[in-house]
Amino acid sequence: QVQLVESGGGLVPPGGSLQLSCVASGNLDGMSAMGWYRQAPGKMREMVAAITSRGTVNYAQSVADRFTVSRDSAKRSVYLQMTRLREEDTAVYYCGLNWGGHSTPDYWGQGTQVTVSS
Repeated sequence: QVQLVESGGGLVPPGGSLQLSCVASGNLDGMSAMGWYRQAPGKMREMVAAITSRGTVNYAQSVADRFTVSRDSAKRSVYLQMTRLREEDTAVYYCGLNWGGHSTPDYWGQGTQVTVSS
């Protein structure tokens, strides 16, 4: 069974930076991608950034010039470096893991709150 644990959320002023981390445990042999998703109150969960097992990255247009996704396979981890944060980035951020080439995550972390406010 795959488990994902996020960390690094918090309160940050507009224009600030924050880094999220996600550590995976369990059998990851079938993992095809890991990524970050977010859900703001009253909105659907959306993809923020994802990286495949081959290193291909994909970003939501709204964050492409501000966020960077990276991974450390040895540490079974994926990271999201967020810069120039905006109030509209406020959401619960979830780590997701895709299995076997599926287009959406099969496993989810518990989420970490990111609040951008002055």
